[in-house]
Amino acid sequence: MTLNSYYGDLHVHIGRTLRHHPVKISASNNLTITNIFHYVREKKGLDLVGVIDAHVPEVIEEIEQLIETGDSYELDEGGISNGFVTMLLGSEIELYDEYCSGPIHVLCFFPTLDIMKEFSNWYAKHVKNRTLSSQRMYIQAVDLQKKVHELDGLFIPAHVFTPFKSLYGKGVQKSLQEVFDPNIINGVELGLSSDTSMADTIHELEPYTFLTNSDAHSLEKIGREYQEFALGKPTFAEFEKALKSIDGRHVKANYGMNPRLGKYYTTICRSCESRISYEKVCPNCGSKKVIKGVSERIKEVSQTDEPSDRQRPPYIHQVPLEYIPGLGPKTLEKLREKLYHDMYIIHDATVEELMKVSNRQVTAYIIQLRNGELDINPGGGGTYGSVAVKQRKK
Repeated sequence: MTLNSYYGDLHVHIGRTLRHHPVKISASNNLTITNIFHYVREKKGLDLVGVIDAHVPEVIEEIEQLIETGDSYELDEGGISNGFVTMLLGSEIELYDEYCSGPIHVLCFFPTLDIMKEFSNWYAKHVKNRTLSSQRMYIQAVDLQKKVHELDGLFIPAHVFTPFKSLYGKGVQKSLQEVFDPNIINGVELGLSSDTSMADTIHELEPYTFLTNSDAHSLEKIGREYQEFALGKPTFAEFEKALKSIDGRHVKANYGMNPRLGKYYTTICRSCESRISYEKVCPNCGSKKVIKGVSERIKEVSQTDEPSDRQRPPYIHQVPLEYIPGLGPKTLEKLREKLYHDMYIIHDATVEELMKVSNRQVTAYIIQLRNGELDINPGGGGTYGSVAVKQRKK
């Protein structure tokens, strides 16, 4: 089978159900299954999207309605398609067990709607409210892994360095083997404040494919991080092969925000907002409200600057189009209208095409974005970084 390139963002939340009930409380109300299908096709240009609140009964009901009306259909090799975009069915879980120092978020993906229903019914026995996203589950991590494996699913630790709710983020665990069975992990999601060069110094991660996803809480945030896959077609089975590097399927490239844009990249004192080297007490104001940056946490866990021996795909630093200075919502929509969607604008549009719709400065920024050349003011302490605007010479 001929392999083609497909773009995918596999961490997108649901804000509301078709009956307007909340799923992810902090997510936008217009993040529904129907809207995601439309927006990903028309605005973003992605081929694969992972919805990680698909365990919610009313979300399942909306998918079933789309199938009944003929607007979508199940693929033989797993996933739901509207003829243009394949939706992978996933669930994000906030995991607690006696071996972890705090909550750890994980992603679980399943091939079919029937299997997701079965998982949802099992899930309901272990959480307080399965109608909401990212519910706390108080079971042994390995038991969850085994259940996902039993249902032919995929198990992926999520945004593994983010402070507070991730594998390495709490500052106590220094090995995934303290919590998980390393043999039942199918991939590792890096998160917005890290990239391959940072994560690859943690040598216990060498066996796993790295994923870069948006963790989108709004339609516009979909695709702020994504990956390019080499697949025969966009299906669950092909995605699984790519994670395992089977039959030539693989991740061709990771496209992620420069880690310095991430809101937890550097260590920040929340009281005086100073950027500091990590200490428990801020040397500037004496506050204990210090949030350790991902960059420092990775150095603690890895204890080396040497990358693993695994050959990784390129990690290409990008900035979401909405971050581009001078590129307002109206111009962005005009670009999408004239130049198809974000994937074309970012990867393929010529200078001439961009100039016809925007201006010289915006065009220059988009080309710099494409080449990973934009200067960044780093983020930290819960605040995103920004693109550094160079002063023009007089």
